[in-house]
Amino acid sequence: MTRNRAIALMAFIITISIIIYPEASFRASLNGLKLWFEIVLPALLPFFAMADILMGLGAVHFIGALLEPIMRPVFRIPGVGGFAVAMGLAAGYPMGAKITGELHRRQLCSAAEAERLVSFANTADPLFIVGAVSIGMFGLPDLGATLVLSHYIAAIIVGFCMRFHQGEDSVQIKRSSGYFSRALRELDEARRQDGRSFGLLFGESVRDTFTAMLFIGGCIMMFSVLIEVLTVSGLMGYITNILSPLLRFAGMDPSLSVAVVNGFFETTIGAQSASVSSASLVQKAMAASFVIGWSGLSVHTQVTAMLHGTEIRLLPYLTARLLHGVLAAACTAILLGPAKNLPTLVTKAVPALSGSSPAASGFGNRLLASTQWASMTALGLLGIGAIIWIARRIIYIPFKNRR
Repeated sequence: MTRNRAIALMAFIITISIIIYPEASFRASLNGLKLWFEIVLPALLPFFAMADILMGLGAVHFIGALLEPIMRPVFRIPGVGGFAVAMGLAAGYPMGAKITGELHRRQLCSAAEAERLVSFANTADPLFIVGAVSIGMFGLPDLGATLVLSHYIAAIIVGFCMRFHQGEDSVQIKRSSGYFSRALRELDEARRQDGRSFGLLFGESVRDTFTAMLFIGGCIMMFSVLIEVLTVSGLMGYITNILSPLLRFAGMDPSLSVAVVNGFFETTIGAQSASVSSASLVQKAMAASFVIGWSGLSVHTQVTAMLHGTEIRLLPYLTARLLHGVLAAACTAILLGPAKNLPTLVTKAVPALSGSSPAASGFGNRLLASTQWASMTALGLLGIGAIIWIARRIIYIPFKNRR
């Protein structure tokens, strides 16, 4: 059977299943809509709009020129990739994929560099991990710092591993003038090429943002329905029965098979299943970290749409997602075991990770927290770039003894 025929057959079976179980499908669709409206929409909306506006204003080119000395040696991606990484880590998926696709379309990075970039820039955001997972699902605010640290440490490791991903790199422009002046010149040139007035830029950014938000909501609802149909039809039971012996062999609680299977399709549902399983807290947290790192087919579908029309392949991205899940689970076990004091120190340094933030609940609170987080991210990028510029301006003057 060809690939197209297999996909058509699967779509036909899913459609028939929805018709057979209309009540369960409707209930799952409402749950997916609630998840999108209460968590995903307020968390992503400011970041999507801000990213489009910053790219149109040329600020991304400015930031990219400043971050070039860090991103190329460490991750083998151009400086503009630093913008995608920062926004992706702060906003969550599929923000990193959206920016990566746009950077490649504008020929600011090669296909291989984009594959390296999207593999670790497209991750979960701290507001989701702390507010939705650690507080909303586990009911343990102190777990938030552990999950966030595990997720970000694993993301950085994946990014460094992906630097060995083979492919053609973009040409690094040699600096023929001052470091900061070149960054300003690239900002002016990008703004000139865009050519849109700020009013037009703002309007199109908001329109495109809401279009993307609706698509993301549709993906979440469809996969929520798919998981519910698989559950009520009994197919989910067969899948978990196959997976349970493998988990037992790996030293994990077999009850986590439901979380792993659900998380294979949709992250939030998988993390929720992990939180209510009968496993120990450490194993439940490890399962949740793995699911968040893997991201789920729902997110991968969104990534596919964000990268449509580019030369970026999905196989390196999927491989990196699997590696991220495994590394995040391992980091969680370490942070809840030998290094259990580290999350406490991080929580004291970053109080937002303690779970006491008002972003833990409510559409308005999450939207406000996300807007503040987006603004801090943009200012932080500019601050890092300024520090790099100052460091490169320092000239060492040796003192010689006078005769």
